[in-house]
Amino acid sequence: MNRFEIPLQGLNCMGCARKLEQRLSERFDVSIQTLSPTLIELETTVSLTDIVEQIEDLGYQAELNKRFLLSGLSCGRCVTKLTQQLQNNAAIAQASVSKDNVSLMTTLSDQAIIDIVTEAGYQAQPISESITDDADQPITAEDQPNHQLDTEQASATVKTTNSSTASGHKFNLLISGMTCASCVASVENALTSVEGVAKAQVNLAEQSALVFSDRADLNSDLLLSAVAKLGYQAQLIDDPKTQQEKQAEQLRQAQAHHKRSAWMGLAIGGPLMAWGVFGGNMMIRNLNDQLIWGGIGLVCLWLLATAGRSFFSNAWLALTHRRATMDTLVALGTGAAWLFSTVIVFFPNWFPVASRHVYFEASAMIIGLISLGHYIEAKAKARTTQSLQALIDLQPKNATLVTAQGDQEIAVEAITQGMQLRIRPGEKIPVDGIVLSGHSYIDESMLTGEPMPVDKQVDSHVSAGTLNQDGSIVIQATSVGSDTMLARIIDLVRQAQSSKPAIAKLADQISAVFVPVVVAIAIAAALVWYAVGPDPKASYMLVVATTVLIIACPCALGLATPLSVTVGIGKAAEMGILIRDADVLQSASKVDCVVFDKTGTLTQGTPSVEQIFSQQSQQAQWLQIAASLEQYSEHPLAKAIVNQAKLENIELKEVHDFHNLRGKGVTGQLDNQAIAVISLPQAQQTAVDLSHFDAAISECEQRVWTPVILTVSNIAQAVIAIADPIKPEAFSAISALKAMQIEPVMLTGDNQAVANAIAKQLGIKSVIAQVLPDQKAQQVQQLKEQGHKVAMVGDGVNDAPALALADIGIAMGSGSDVAIESAQMTLLNSSPLAVVNAIELSKATVKNMKENLFGAFIYNSLGIPIAAGVLYPAFGFLLSPVVAGAAMALSSITVVSNANRLRLFKTTNRS
Repeated sequence: MNRFEIPLQGLNCMGCARKLEQRLSERFDVSIQTLSPTLIELETTVSLTDIVEQIEDLGYQAELNKRFLLSGLSCGRCVTKLTQQLQNNAAIAQASVSKDNVSLMTTLSDQAIIDIVTEAGYQAQPISESITDDADQPITAEDQPNHQLDTEQASATVKTTNSSTASGHKFNLLISGMTCASCVASVENALTSVEGVAKAQVNLAEQSALVFSDRADLNSDLLLSAVAKLGYQAQLIDDPKTQQEKQAEQLRQAQAHHKRSAWMGLAIGGPLMAWGVFGGNMMIRNLNDQLIWGGIGLVCLWLLATAGRSFFSNAWLALTHRRATMDTLVALGTGAAWLFSTVIVFFPNWFPVASRHVYFEASAMIIGLISLGHYIEAKAKARTTQSLQALIDLQPKNATLVTAQGDQEIAVEAITQGMQLRIRPGEKIPVDGIVLSGHSYIDESMLTGEPMPVDKQVDSHVSAGTLNQDGSIVIQATSVGSDTMLARIIDLVRQAQSSKPAIAKLADQISAVFVPVVVAIAIAAALVWYAVGPDPKASYMLVVATTVLIIACPCALGLATPLSVTVGIGKAAEMGILIRDADVLQSASKVDCVVFDKTGTLTQGTPSVEQIFSQQSQQAQWLQIAASLEQYSEHPLAKAIVNQAKLENIELKEVHDFHNLRGKGVTGQLDNQAIAVISLPQAQQTAVDLSHFDAAISECEQRVWTPVILTVSNIAQAVIAIADPIKPEAFSAISALKAMQIEPVMLTGDNQAVANAIAKQLGIKSVIAQVLPDQKAQQVQQLKEQGHKVAMVGDGVNDAPALALADIGIAMGSGSDVAIESAQMTLLNSSPLAVVNAIELSKATVKNMKENLFGAFIYNSLGIPIAAGVLYPAFGFLLSPVVAGAAMALSSITVVSNANRLRLFKTTNRS
């Protein structure tokens, strides 16, 4: 039997997956172990070529493409020889060979392909690794005693890599010059207008953009050009560490610029404002006043040309591209105040005596206060990305390479697949790998949130960024660079931080028209004051128009949700919770029903055989038969039976015609006899006589053991009792959910009696038992039809249909085993309390978003009318442009500070 694990592309739902399953079952002898729209895992007697042909015939794609450079082939016979060698392997399909390269589809690792080519007498090198000149890589895997890749881990790497590419091609851009929500909308529209771009996510807080394309040949220069045409600067960044460093440098430069501008503005504007507040003359009465204020006007002009230059240059760029931004408002307000004052200085006779008031202090103080606000905002922004920076800092800079000549220290960037690395006590693991020798405990809390160190022995998998505690181990690198678990987590976090929740759509719609509307309000207010306002009309008109322009703050509106998302998703990553996008946060905050797949979520997921009920003298014989059959299954109960046989040193036999009944048991032929290991419900449905085992089944129910029935020639010979211990935190998790008014539901394929007993211990009232894998999605659908917002918690693979159908699919598992890309939310911490923590954090993040949006909306809704003078007729109150500048700066600072409160979030339960 051939076993294939094939990443899929082009399937939109489980209906497509079922269509593929039906086609393969009709055409071939297949046993499908795992099925989802992104992955199929099966056992079959046919080759990979046959399977791929059927996948493509349905219009889907198998994501198994690999390309290698070849050397040593000199003629057509060499090509033919290698082609035949590759085609003879059942795990290789569509091999196309030339003298220079080969492209093929395979589930084999790169090293396995290289070995096949070497066996034929030639040399091969993966295309992706060939780009770097060998001369630049003095240390390679070939320098080591052993660089054979572990097949299982290599397969996992293939699965992960291809599943990530299935979503398309991504481009990370670092953008400078964006100041408000209007800028974000303009950049997003420009990027999405580029042909081949499917989606663009722009993050104002991080000054970055994430662009998704379904075209491999999309030229990144087109993206950079689209941004440049708007007047912003963009650069392409691939490495997360480099991107974080450049963003930090960008923030440092912004802080320095705003700090300098703030000091200059306040140093000039402060004394001028104090002069006016304490009764100093601000009127132009004679030539002496003209000379003094003319000199002050020149100083303020210098200030606008230096500290305020960015506002005016950005406003001009926006105008030339037919846009309006926050800088437009500031430039109009300060420019109008300075220009009005300058005209009064030079031509005082043009105005009534009462209107000859200058406002140079307003232009200077506005620049100073807004720059001060931007400086404080930039400092706060730097804190919002601390969680992501902490993840990036997990990977060490150097590693110890084991070679035939001894240990050598190399840079992490120089590590390639297959290299052997020595990890000493206290050192961080540089890449994902498998333990070749040694024994130690690894602290994985920085990735999973699990506080207890994990025992690692030979053949155990380790992840980059985790900490080796007390033993020296040698590992073999299996995933390096962007393929490591840590790199994929960083990529997922960055992608999620750039996404927008549905709650942000209203803010985006308002931001798109915000600045033009404010300019229109300012003009309308000025005209009203000029028409019906008191004297001096010109002064009042200028004050009102300038104040309206200055107080409006699209910046606070633009930062309201991105900052909360950035902090919230970063905080989630710290807690071992990976969130696919911001919409998941909003959906999770509304969940009122959590469905747990029992095995592995509420229970340990590592069942063991407790007792075998049969004639005492024949127990070993029945265990041998059961384990021989179950060795072909991946089900947790099957593994328990096989492990028990190994403990008793029982030799397993070869079974023929193995069939997986998917949730009901397995069947096969052994020594020309039909054998089966089936569930109790299946035995009852197929009329197997269990009268001899009534007492055994009753005992299993009392002890909360799961009984499986061994039959030979359809006669029950033994009942194997298996127990899966309940996780210690399960009761606390269920209690916490109920306290949050969330209904817990247990969904299991186990028999009703065992399920009810476990549910009773945990305090779960809703139990759905004896459910086949295919029926789990139907149960979730029924809960949704009852009006529930459903979160489904499973292993992310076997429960794929139910996870996909639920409002929130939550995959639970250890970091190195879970398919991150398969769920909307992934819990690296295997504790059920992590589900509670995820919901609590989602609620806190959405609440923070709403607070920010409410604050931004209320500020602008109240501030703009007050600035326009609506309070003047009743109270004689008119807002000063200087106060408006301070209020605008304060509004942005408030939003940023409130978002940073999320960094202090503490869960009510420790997972």
